[in-house]
Parts: sequence; structure tokens; C-alpha cells
Amino acid sequence: MYKRLELHNHTTESDASLTCEDLLRWMEADQVDAFGLTDHNTISGHPKMQKLLLENSSGIQCIYGMEYTTYYGHILCLNLKEYVPWETIDRRRPELLFQAIRDKNALAGIAHPYSYGYPFARGCRFEMELTDYSCVDFIEIFNNPEPLRQVNEKGLLLWEDLVLKGWPIAMTCGMDLHGRWEMGNQFATFVKGEPGGDTAAELEQAIRSQKTCISKGPILEVSVAPDSRSLTFHLADTKKPGFSRQDSSQFLITLKTSSDTYTAAPDQAFPIERLKGAESVIPKLYDKTAEIENLVCVAPVLHLTGQSRQPWM
Repeated sequence: MYKRLELHNHTTESDASLTCEDLLRWMEADQVDAFGLTDHNTISGHPKMQKLLLENSSGIQCIYGMEYTTYYGHILCLNLKEYVPWETIDRRRPELLFQAIRDKNALAGIAHPYSYGYPFARGCRFEMELTDYSCVDFIEIFNNPEPLRQVNEKGLLLWEDLVLKGWPIAMTCGMDLHGRWEMGNQFATFVKGEPGGDTAAELEQAIRSQKTCISKGPILEVSVAPDSRSLTFHLADTKKPGFSRQDSSQFLITLKTSSDTYTAAPDQAFPIERLKGAESVIPKLYDKTAEIENLVCVAPVLHLTGQSRQPWM
């Protein structure tokens, strides 16, 4: 099954208007499978949420984390079990903090890398001088409240560029929730998991294998045909609230490689030879035309070589 995750949320433990219980109820009402608790520079809400979930029977789970909020950018932590000090952060060597987070078996990612910075929102744009991306587990390519072209499209292009250069970085998205904001027709992160399974562990596995997916509704599944000569496509309905289900015949698929971008139709096989030996492919699903405004889903990175890098199905 696919699990819908809302990974970037705040409470009154930092600067939001929602208490921990408010956040829990809001996520339950929108049929979320698991949600992140990522307050700014504090994990004080963790024990409060843990207590609430012990008293809760809906099955929803929490991904415990934190958002490091600095003057040089924001770092999103997921599966964080203990506070990692960051006061000595070095703008020119941010790898040290990323590695410190990972040393605690947490996931470290860049939040909204192209958000407006000074003078509108000092520190929100990621301006750290990061050169070694091996310490980055994921990039939040869509921060839903941010402007689509000025911020989110740039985040998507950054992630695509790094992935197609060989960096094994996953993608996520988030609402960056600070209040009772509408989540319909917004991107959410999806991972594969088992009913009743440990969603935090399933998220970690998905991030480490680049098998996260972001979508407003349907998920684009891509697989290699039995003859190994073509790619086939399938659209899985996640039943995410608020998504207006278009006629699937109007959907368009793009396949981006390091050298070109190809188009495909959901109901037709795509010859692998057309990819000209590409090792990594980024599939995306659009409604009618391949404009960022029409983007519906970014599927997991498709690796066509190596035994440990199999297509995501």
C-alpha cells in the first residue's frame, strides 16, 4: 500500500497556532497516514505527541523531527530521537551538522532551498556553502505555501540536477503547516508500506533507496517490461482528499535524463533504447502539458543499471 506522509509541520512549541493535539486532529481529519512534528529548533513537543498517540486509536503515526532554523538556511530532520546541538554551525562547512544529525541515525535534508530570504524572510533561503552532498539524505523540493515558479520549481530543478549527476538524494515535500491550512490539491510525500507497519522505518528505507514519491493524487508507477526492452506505466489512485480526478487520457509523462527529456503516454510502452543508455531517469506525470503548473506527480528515480538499483514498482 501507499502511505501518505505530511512531513513538515509546526506547533505552539515553536511558532504555529496549533497545539500538538490540534495538529494530530487536523491530520486525522485529512486521512493522513503519518505526519512530521518538526518544530523550529526544539523537540519539546515530542513527549507531548507520544502521550497523545498512546491515547489514540486511529492508527495514525508521527515522524518525530525538527527544523534547524538558522540565518543561512533551514535543515529538516526526520526520525530524530534526540536533540543534536547546532549552535556552532559553520556556514562554510555545513556538512559537519548534517553528519552530526546522521550520526544519531536521523535523516537530514534541505528545506525549501530557494525560499525568499533577506529582507523578506531572513534565513529561509539555503545559503550554506555545501559542496559534499553525500551527507544530504533528501531535499524538500516542494514547500506547498511557497510560490510555484520562483521557489518550488527551482528546488525541483536543483534536486534533478544533483540526482542526474549521481548524488543518491531522495525528495520530499511538505505543507510547512503553521495553522489549519487546507491540504487539498497540494503535494504530499508517499512511500510504500505495510498496513500497521512502522512508517518511520518505511520512510527511512524509501529515502535511502530514493523511492519516495510526491503527488497531488495519483502515483505514477514505472516498471521494466518482461522483455527488458521497454518501460510500462500504471497510475495508482491514492484517494488523497481534494484532488480533482482528471480523465487519465489527458495525462502526459516525461522522462528526464542527464542529456534530454522524453515524453510518453501512460497507456503506451516506451522503448528503453530511446533513452540512449541513460543510467538514471526521473519520471514525472502532468495533466495535459508539461508545465510546472500542471505537474501532478514526481515518481521515484528510475535506475536502469546495477543489481542494487532496480526500477520502483
